[in-house]
Amino acid sequence: MKKTFSILKNGLGVGLIIQLAIGPIFFFVISLALQKTVFDGLMGVLAATIVSYIYIALSILGVGELLENKKVKKVFGIVSSIILVIFGVIIINGAISSGISETVVNTTDLFSSFTSVFLLAISNPLSIVFFTGLFSAKAIEYNLQKKELYLFGLGVGFSTIIFMGGSVLFFSLLKGTIPVIVIQILNITVGTLIIGYGLIRLVQLLKKTTHQPSKLRSEKDIN
Repeated sequence: MKKTFSILKNGLGVGLIIQLAIGPIFFFVISLALQKTVFDGLMGVLAATIVSYIYIALSILGVGELLENKKVKKVFGIVSSIILVIFGVIIINGAISSGISETVVNTTDLFSSFTSVFLLAISNPLSIVFFTGLFSAKAIEYNLQKKELYLFGLGVGFSTIIFMGGSVLFFSLLKGTIPVIVIQILNITVGTLIIGYGLIRLVQLLKKTTHQPSKLRSEKDIN
């Protein structure tokens, strides 16, 4: 029992450190809480947590090794990058078309909030590769068996609830003091970050694709 608690605690600690690398998903979830209701923000947290657990489970099962295949990794990378760009455009369009003079809406749409965060989070399947490397390193460091890795992963995933959930509750308390234009700027910023991230990934993948044939030709010439 003591070892189980220790593994969960270690997983939670590692997860909280990872959470400090704040990204577009975090800002999108916070914008939901500010633009709609605290419950929409919490639904976003739930969606992000579920995706984290899906990728954690797949990593432990060894699916991450499949994505080490260059062709598979390239296809997943290109598709997910395009999805991110489209998603970012939709967010920016929604922020601009809503109008600067409008007040913050307190109506809730839990299903929309959940699905939007879920789709945004799931569109980066290369997270499996990251988790695979993480769990492989921790399995060696702590001498963990497969069942113990699941406990460790449980702790890592739970950090999303603690960090994002706490952030949603904190910013929701400040909701009345934040001007509407700030929330809309936040949405535009989130959309821009997502588009930028998607485009950078896409360009990097396409560069690798165009450079590979010339590399192969040069190797043949040498031989």
